[in-house]
Amino acid sequence: MTHRFPVKEIALQSGVSTATVDRVLNQRRNVSPQTIRRVQGAIEELKRQETQLAAKGRRFFIDIIVEAPSRFSRKIQLASETVLTDFKPTAIRPRFTLSETMSVEDCVGVLERIGKRGSQGVCLKARDTREIRVAISNLMRKSIPVVTIFTDVTGSNRLAYAGLNNFAAGQTAAYLMQELLDGSAKTVLTTLSQHVFQGEEDRYQGFLSELSCLRPDLSVIDASGGSGLNPSTGREIADKVPKHIKVDGVYSMGGGNQAALEVLSEIQKTLPVYIAHDLDEDNLDLLQNQKLTFVLHHDLKADMRAAFRQILAFHGIGDKPTSSQSDIHIVTPKNIPADLA
Repeated sequence: MTHRFPVKEIALQSGVSTATVDRVLNQRRNVSPQTIRRVQGAIEELKRQETQLAAKGRRFFIDIIVEAPSRFSRKIQLASETVLTDFKPTAIRPRFTLSETMSVEDCVGVLERIGKRGSQGVCLKARDTREIRVAISNLMRKSIPVVTIFTDVTGSNRLAYAGLNNFAAGQTAAYLMQELLDGSAKTVLTTLSQHVFQGEEDRYQGFLSELSCLRPDLSVIDASGGSGLNPSTGREIADKVPKHIKVDGVYSMGGGNQAALEVLSEIQKTLPVYIAHDLDEDNLDLLQNQKLTFVLHHDLKADMRAAFRQILAFHGIGDKPTSSQSDIHIVTPKNIPADLA
């Protein structure tokens, strides 16, 4: 494996020993595929963060752990690395653990390994479960601050949350939906990747509470559990939407919208009013082709900048943000941000 970085830097970035890095680089036996992937990933991260290696200021390793479809994880990674220069002379070195699906046990295992090897902070997008709350508490007791990103872990003693006000986002979606649906509309479809993601659950509850006030006549079918992935989301909708029901509106909180639209096009002639979240490549393509009505967007760079500021302030560097919640932007096919179009 060719590389241009010292073994020590690769070890720090990957979170394994220098001896393990040496075994991987020299293709020796008795190294697990997972460790090989971790070292390879660390080298790729170092290539993207090369300017941080030369920084003269204090160095902070921050672990970013995300369970999300890869299209969204890539956006988080890009946003994180884009804002690194904002903190000069401090050198932030993010280390990424990204997975489309991550069981509670796997997530806890990652957090426990971080607790053993050490870290200056953790940015975490994970399920809201008792086991993960305990793992967060264990890190906080070791003075490893945890900031939840995009979805909170309620009841944990995490340092802060950085991301969208998800309940307000759900209310916003309900307001837009009722403004566009005519009086003959009867059915709205909701989809979440998983109800155990608190952010999506907050969107769902905000949507239901506002819609019940604005349009109590509408019935809601929930087809959640597809993890935001196209194949599984399509299956959930096909299983839960009766063939004779016309869907008038869709509020998608977790993705999988290409498959959702394909399934709906098979059972009805007209596209529904469709409100989605986040301008990943799938949604951007669908929006440009006017298959989505609105996308509720928030600036991931601002979110990651706020998360990093929270962690640095914990260590006495800079000021703590007065707020870590980002604004909701309503994006249509006609006002797509120039840097994304």
